[in-house]
Amino acid sequence: MAKVKKNPVIQGISGKIGNLVFKQLPDGSTIVTAKQVLHNKKWSEGQVAHQARMREAAAYGREAQHHPVYVALAENSTLTGYNWAFGDRMKPPVIHKIERAEGLVRVRASDNVGVVRVEVQVLDEKGAVQARGEAVQTSKEVWEFATELTGKVVVQVWDLARNVVEGSLE
Repeated sequence: MAKVKKNPVIQGISGKIGNLVFKQLPDGSTIVTAKQVLHNKKWSEGQVAHQARMREAAAYGREAQHHPVYVALAENSTLTGYNWAFGDRMKPPVIHKIERAEGLVRVRASDNVGVVRVEVQVLDEKGAVQARGEAVQTSKEVWEFATELTGKVVVQVWDLARNVVEGSLE
């Protein structure tokens, strides 16, 4: 892949010419790549699953590209709102740590765009829910849920793109 900047011959070209594909970026630069040849290819189950995730992320990107969060992120980068939305859908949030401290369950979680919701459940030894509720964000990556109950803690974390991850603490 070649990236071309301020070349009057290539400036403004987008599309295909022969086996070359030209793509215009928002900053005015052009990316030149070779055309892929994929006919008669046998895909593995993992590749088919990944292609389905890509299609889902592309649909989400088209739907959410004008969301104010993605638009704001795009203003300060070479990426578009679509790129930010697509990337957010492809990358789920990460739970870094779940801990108990001073009558609290503290969850440290992050996401490439941002965590929007953290739900905490406290289960008894039989798995019945003793307490459930949304945690409160106390800093950029820290969420807290007040409870004095003991038992297994199950945490679910959501990002703007509706990805959900789950973690637990015995």
